[in-house]
Amino acid sequence: MIALRQVALQRGTQTLLENADLTLHNGVKAGIIGANGAGKSSLFKLLLGELSVDQGEIEISGGQRIAHMAQEMDALDRAIIDYVLDGDHALRQAEADLAAAQAADNAHREAELHGLIETLDGYSAQARAAQLLVGLGFVQADLTRPLSAFSGGWRMRVNLARTLFMPSDLLLLDEPTNHLDLDALLWLEQWLTRYPGTLLLISHDRDFLDAVCDHIVHMHHKSVELYRGNYSLFERTRAEKLALQQAEAAKQQARREEIERFIARFRAQANKAKQAQSRVKMLERMEDIAVAHVDSPFHFSLPAADKTSHPLLVLDQAQLGYRSDAGDTVQLDHVNVTLLPGQRIGLLGPNGAGKSTLIKSLIGELPLLSGKRVPGEHLAIGYFAQHQLEGLDVTTTPFVHVQRLSPTVSDQEIRNFLGGFGFKGDDAFSDVATFSGGEKARLALSLVAWQKPNLLLLDEPTNHLDLEMREALTEALASFEGTVILVSHDRHLLRATVDEFWRVADHRVTPFDGDLDDYRAWLKERLEAERRDTRSEKSERQGAQQNDDSREARKATRKAAAEMREKLRPLKKQRNQAENAMEREQAALTNVEEVLADPELYTDEARKTELTKTLARQAEIKARLDDAEAQWLAAEEELETMEAELLASENG
Repeated sequence: MIALRQVALQRGTQTLLENADLTLHNGVKAGIIGANGAGKSSLFKLLLGELSVDQGEIEISGGQRIAHMAQEMDALDRAIIDYVLDGDHALRQAEADLAAAQAADNAHREAELHGLIETLDGYSAQARAAQLLVGLGFVQADLTRPLSAFSGGWRMRVNLARTLFMPSDLLLLDEPTNHLDLDALLWLEQWLTRYPGTLLLISHDRDFLDAVCDHIVHMHHKSVELYRGNYSLFERTRAEKLALQQAEAAKQQARREEIERFIARFRAQANKAKQAQSRVKMLERMEDIAVAHVDSPFHFSLPAADKTSHPLLVLDQAQLGYRSDAGDTVQLDHVNVTLLPGQRIGLLGPNGAGKSTLIKSLIGELPLLSGKRVPGEHLAIGYFAQHQLEGLDVTTTPFVHVQRLSPTVSDQEIRNFLGGFGFKGDDAFSDVATFSGGEKARLALSLVAWQKPNLLLLDEPTNHLDLEMREALTEALASFEGTVILVSHDRHLLRATVDEFWRVADHRVTPFDGDLDDYRAWLKERLEAERRDTRSEKSERQGAQQNDDSREARKATRKAAAEMREKLRPLKKQRNQAENAMEREQAALTNVEEVLADPELYTDEARKTELTKTLARQAEIKARLDDAEAQWLAAEEELETMEAELLASENG
């Protein structure tokens, strides 16, 4: 159990918590939500003991093993699978102790440590670590590469895999879906639903929270409030509470009418495509969602360019990829794309299939390897990608960023515009160097919006954005009148803003006739097919190996048998030692029972003390005999199993 009782917490001059109470029972999966700066990460630091409360107390039930992602990643020269395995400290210690026992030729200690490693599930550790890394998007060839060979985003995935690998009763995850694509996110979602311990999850992905969490902890106004159910139920409950507050009634009604007008306008235009109908349903839900976020500090629009072209952009028989001194690397071939005004496209596809390559080729950042790129006369591109956060001028302010784009626009117009993105009052004049990742992402989005594009390309725009800002972006994109191409792992955003999907896979870009549930089914079927192919190839290789390298196979079999016999050695010693101990204790027990067989021992008052001591000695000997028998039985059973395996391997 986790309990906060009348907790107050202050960081610098800012009060994060004031008289906060919270009780979470073992086994719950709680989503921690709240605006950036509400204290979500500080709550984790309190639970980890990295911060102390200013008032009140925190109680965590004893014996809790806590897993939490480390902020610093050392050991950059370690293979990533070894880095993940290092997360189980008890297993690594047992392996080190085993190596020391083997070096000292301590057979008894070896046997003990083999048993301990078995208890720690150590013999499956390599396979479990590999499964985590592959689930998060790595391929088998990556597993032995050093951590330093990967970019920051991929290192975060390795760090996440290490955290999931740690044995834990309490798992603390802070924005685990950042840097994940949709495929890896769906895998993580399934893994967390099966996690048996207590989970506290900070996330701004509503669909992820819906799928994983059974409680929501809302941090706002220096308080902590617990809601039962997933995030959607939280929104409905919160909307009902807000509706009771008369001061918000008029504002809520205006937002309802705004969403209703948009739904009516879109419904009249929607065709019968499955994706379009799915979007109508999503937009109908947005009415209730908008009410739950009525007190959000963010509300903005994405104006489109006054002029457009028909078509906006064409790729004709294009070959997309990268040029280098070693030659061309083709990622996508025979790409024929025609973008029309008003299209709303979501890009789906496995990690590394070429979604970002397609976007960079569309905007002209990446030259085509062959084929034609034909832009329309009035094409105006707005492009958002994570690397643009790094391109912000950290020495200046949001106001100056916008002013540089439009020097003649009035100061008040710029301030009004930035206010919709949460830069109100003096915040518009704050140095970007002091901004969090979420604030930088908001600024980068505002600069894209200011330029009034008619083609908007967004590559994972929700990373670093909190739930309120994500909802504002969803509403703004839903109302955007230009063409949208979106890559995102935020399924709520995809459902609300796109009408059609393109699948980027197997070096091709093709229309995907389905919705996100169909894509999940396609992914599952594809993965199963890949596993079948792998098993088939492995079987073929094994057959060829048996035919072509039978001598090597026999040699390997003999080597494996020798290794198996080597493993039998400490077990045999342990069994023999236990057997000798049993014989000694049985002989001692026989002697004691001969003494106890004397009738005078029970009738002679002078021998009463002797009787008591003899009975006590009998009990001690029986206990030692039972222990020896248990050790002998365990060793004998394991020996029988391993000898059967040895016999099977030798008989081939």
